Amino acid sequence: MSDASPAGPAYRIVTARTVLRCWSPADAPLLAAAIEDSLEHLRPWMPWAHDEPQPLEQRIALLRRFRGQFDLGQDQVYGVFDRDETRVIGGTGLHPRVGPDTREIGYWIAQDCEGKGLVTELVAALTRVAFEIDRVARVEIHCDPENVRSAAVPRRAGYTHEGTLRQRIQTLGGTRRDSMIWSLLADEYPTSPAAAAPLEAFDAAGRRLL
Repeated sequence: MSDASPAGPAYRIVTARTVLRCWSPADAPLLAAAIEDSLEHLRPWMPWAHDEPQPLEQRIALLRRFRGQFDLGQDQVYGVFDRDETRVIGGTGLHPRVGPDTREIGYWIAQDCEGKGLVTELVAALTRVAFEIDRVARVEIHCDPENVRSAAVPRRAGYTHEGTLRQRIQTLGGTRRDSMIWSLLADEYPTSPAAAAPLEAFDAAGRRLL
């Protein structure tokens, strides 16, 4: 009897210019360097950036937790690397926190990589993975309306702006900020720009999924 066809989740995703893969604890120094180089750029939008810099052992523990959650099917947090995987250029994920059969895509990118279409590329790839491998019914992207670059990404990928939740997010400083909600549904996905994104996706054993 032949083995069953490989099933998700996708541990490694290769796009035209990036590699998205499950974090390894050994990636901690590369992640530290990426955050350090872009820290002031990240702090206005990423709450976790206010806890940076972290000690190396704490960062290793964080990446171990990400890996464990990935292996247990609890969350899919990816590092974003250049194609030869010598540099971390960002982070992203397919998060189940918005409900059953739904994923939320989150992302950040290094400051010197902004304006090159890399976030649009990785969002399109994760959109394909969510619908074609994870078989979800809906994908969401949330962003601050003042983050103009971030808000442009879901629009380019074919998402619909459902609305802006006023004072939805409380910052570490105690102020409240609005949050835009973008969505793409399974029946809308085949005709979206994201559906045409070129990529390869592989499972934990390196077997091709897409």
